[in-house]
Amino acid sequence: MTLELQHAMKATPTADEAARGRFVSGIRSFILNDLAADLGHAYQTRAAPKFRAANGHDPKTSGDAHKALRGDPAFNIYSSMRVQAQKMVWASVSAGVERDAKRLAELEAQTAGQPGSVQLKPDFIPPRNASAVDVHLMPGSYTGGEGMAAGAVYDRGLAVFSMGLMGSNLDDIGLSMAAYIKRRYPEFAPTAMLDTGCTIGHNSLPWKHAYPEAKLTAIDVAAPGLRYGSTRAKLQGVEADFVQMASDELDFPDASFDLVFSSMFLHELPKKVRAKTIAEAYRVLRPGGLMLHMELPPNGQMAPFEAFYLDWDSYYNNEPYYKGYRDEDPKAVCESGGFGADDYFQFVVPSIGIYGDEAVTQAATSDAAHAVGAETTGRLAEGVMWFGFGAWKR
Repeated sequence: MTLELQHAMKATPTADEAARGRFVSGIRSFILNDLAADLGHAYQTRAAPKFRAANGHDPKTSGDAHKALRGDPAFNIYSSMRVQAQKMVWASVSAGVERDAKRLAELEAQTAGQPGSVQLKPDFIPPRNASAVDVHLMPGSYTGGEGMAAGAVYDRGLAVFSMGLMGSNLDDIGLSMAAYIKRRYPEFAPTAMLDTGCTIGHNSLPWKHAYPEAKLTAIDVAAPGLRYGSTRAKLQGVEADFVQMASDELDFPDASFDLVFSSMFLHELPKKVRAKTIAEAYRVLRPGGLMLHMELPPNGQMAPFEAFYLDWDSYYNNEPYYKGYRDEDPKAVCESGGFGADDYFQFVVPSIGIYGDEAVTQAATSDAAHAVGAETTGRLAEGVMWFGFGAWKR
């Protein structure tokens, strides 16, 4: 798998920058595979037995597993290395983005007349969950810096961060999900699609490839990512409208879309905003429409250690809403937003880039319960599986 993006806005790194990216990605692979296995072993052989002796029962929740692990040498080493590696991800690309600012602006100008648009609101104030916290330790978060810098840092940093597991254009989630839905529900033929919280549109574009006749609208609160994402899409020959808008206050009429989706977005929203986002999705869907979210699997469907392994980000990676989201029941959240209990579904789809097209087809045509199951579900490590849930509007 490659760390190099395959679109025209990708960087031309110096030899030192390319080596730095490979080095950081290699460290992350070591942490998320080898050290993670050591952490699991430490939990089973030291932390959980110690917790049991002190409390009279095994760890029952993610919080229990966290309490059991804190102070264990394996946990301390894993956590300190992972935090430093996360900071190194962004540092490894920042100089290249700064150097490339002029070229990116020229590409934006050159593509201005191509199909697709970017619609920014000069008076729009991004919510504090996107602007006041350096989410996943990215300096300036989604809204900082000049021009399109934050979008470029996110794109190039995510390529290093994901170790090639998200595909050459970081679109493996979108490709896997779109392929799953198209095969699972072959009669579904959307004509208008909305991506909420699109960032740079990396997982938006696969849906346009899956349903080329449908109009694609992608929204986000951060202007740098929208500008960058619009140019990025045009240079890949994909027509999409990028609009500055909050997911909980959609400026669209009722029944405007056949598909409302998101990718790794809900866990970055405060609880009330998240609930309203689901309700807004219900409002703008047409009868027969689908709401779909690729997300982290819920804590209630995971064993304590695996649950905490994902919740780690909430404590140590500047993702304050992460655990609160994962503690919720996605079916109950959908029902609260207006969807019927019988219209909810969830699934686990293999990464199409890792397992191949046939594996996605098998998952889509299977009658299995699609429980979270595998330890790799939602974990960015070798053998990743993506968790999705959604509901139909009847």
